[in-house]
Amino acid sequence: MSETVTILGVAVDGVDNAEMLDQIAQWVDARRETHCARQICTVNPEYLVDARRDPTFAAVLAGADLRVADGAGVLWAARRAGHTLRERVTGSDGIYRISERAAQRGWRVFFLGAAPGVAARAATILRERYPGLVIAGAYAGNPTPEEWPAIAGWLAATQPDILFVAYGHPRQDFWIAAHRCELHAAVAIGVGGAFDFVAGVQRRAPAWLQRLNLEWLYRLLREPRRWRRMMKLPVFVWMVLTQREDTVDKVTPF
Repeated sequence: MSETVTILGVAVDGVDNAEMLDQIAQWVDARRETHCARQICTVNPEYLVDARRDPTFAAVLAGADLRVADGAGVLWAARRAGHTLRERVTGSDGIYRISERAAQRGWRVFFLGAAPGVAARAATILRERYPGLVIAGAYAGNPTPEEWPAIAGWLAATQPDILFVAYGHPRQDFWIAAHRCELHAAVAIGVGGAFDFVAGVQRRAPAWLQRLNLEWLYRLLREPRRWRRMMKLPVFVWMVLTQREDTVDKVTPF
């Protein structure tokens, strides 16, 4: 039995990393039962603020098959709603966990997005780290309509089980939602800057800063241009402290 926690109007699924991997395995095994890819969204405070302000984005999150808690702020907000989410489930860590499981199960993985060459580099590094990982393809592309025919052709030819999409928030989530029934994949997940981290283009915060939930500060210091996005963090805190409608809901198993 799983739970969802409704935070600022968005239902966040109370799964940990192991449960996410088990759910992905079920979807891959059952991929012939549905034509559309299952969508996973990694929900952080920025997602929640944007969903509060943008009904179209809120609808994307509502339509996703799994919304995992990516961010210490989400865990804090859940505690205020009377529920303790067990751990963060992030795209940056998830790309490693999913690739490891894919190597064990023989799943085909496609890497889409980031700057030219970065997806291919990330795929190569992960295949070296997890022998047996089947790379269906790697392509930079972008989420514009002009790029769709080429991307659709690649996906139709390779038929991946897992599609990692690194277009960044919110473009990757809108893009997956718009094309999910044309992706020829069992599962599609937006992973933001994960390809950059794997390929060494960007450095993640040291583990001790991650444990202190200060990864956001490290990224801000390294990328000052992110300050406008980081301003959503105090907005998120204010919204959580002043909202009243959030609840914890029991739901049936997946």
